[in-house]
Amino acid sequence: MDRIDLFRVFARVVECANFTRAADTLGMPRSSVSAAIQELEGRIGAQLLHRTTRKVSPTQDGVALYERCLRLIADVEETENLFRHTSVGPSGVLHVNVPGRIGRLIIAPALPEFLVSYPKIDITLGLTDRAIDLIEERVDCVLRVGKLNDSGMIARPIGDLPLINVASPLYLSQHGTPRTPGDMTNHLVVQYASPSSGRIAPWEWLDGETVKTLTTQGRVTVNSAEAYIACCLAGLGLIQIPAYDVEQHLRAGELIEVMPEHRAAPMPMTLLYPHRQHLSRRVQVFADWLDALLKGLLVRNPRGRG
Repeated sequence: MDRIDLFRVFARVVECANFTRAADTLGMPRSSVSAAIQELEGRIGAQLLHRTTRKVSPTQDGVALYERCLRLIADVEETENLFRHTSVGPSGVLHVNVPGRIGRLIIAPALPEFLVSYPKIDITLGLTDRAIDLIEERVDCVLRVGKLNDSGMIARPIGDLPLINVASPLYLSQHGTPRTPGDMTNHLVVQYASPSSGRIAPWEWLDGETVKTLTTQGRVTVNSAEAYIACCLAGLGLIQIPAYDVEQHLRAGELIEVMPEHRAAPMPMTLLYPHRQHLSRRVQVFADWLDALLKGLLVRNPRGRG
C-alpha cells in the first residue's frame, strides 16, 4: 500500500474511532486496515493510536499526523483533478455546517439545483446554531453569522445580514409600541443566550456609525432561533432578528416591525474552512454557489467587508 493510501486509511480510522467502521466505509477487510496502521506506525516510528476494546483515539503524535494527512490528501485530490475537472467535474462528499434556519429555509430547498449541477458531489448538511470546531467535527466548511472567533481558518466574507426589530400584534396591544430605544425600559424582550457561550445578547441599535446597547428585561430566555421566533409570536416580548427569518410572518401580519429607524448593525456572514495550501475543488464550487444563493438576503458592503 502506498503512503497516500496509508494516510487515507489512518484518517478514516481517526474519524470513525473504530477499526471495523473504518473498514466498512473503505470497503476493506478489518485485517487490512489494522495492517495498514501497523505499517504506517512502523514507517513513522511512533504510536499513532490508543486502542481499547470499544474505541480508538489518536495519540498526541497521531493528532499531529492526522492534521497533516488531511492537508496531504486534499493536495493529492486537487492535483489528480487539476486537468480533468473541466470534463469530469468535482467529486466526493462535502461536509457542510450552517445555522439552523438558514439551512432549513434557504439552503436545503435550493440543494437540488446544486446537486444537478454537480452530480458527483454528495452533501452531508449539518444544521446547528452553535459554533462548531471544524477540525474536531470533520467539517469541510461552515457558514457563520456574527463576529468570528476562529483562528487559523480561511474566511470568505459573504456579506452583511440585515436585522430588524419585531413584535407580535398581541404583545403590542397589551404593552404599546416602542418608538425609540429609550422606550425599551418599559418593554419586555425575549432574551437570546448564545448556544456556544451562554452570553445573553444585549439590545443593540445604530446611532449614526456608533453601535449602542442597553440591558433589557424579559421573562423568557432561549438559545435557538426557532424558540426565539416562537416566543415572539406568542407575545412574550420583542426580538431582533434577521429580516429573512421572519419575512413570511411579516407578510401574514403575525409580526410587526417596530423602530425601523433604530435597527441593529447588520451581521457579517462568513464561510470558513480549515487552512489548506490548496482548497478542494468541491469546496470552491460550493462556496461560489452559496455566495450567489445568499445575495438576496444580504446588504452588500461597498467598502469590501461583505
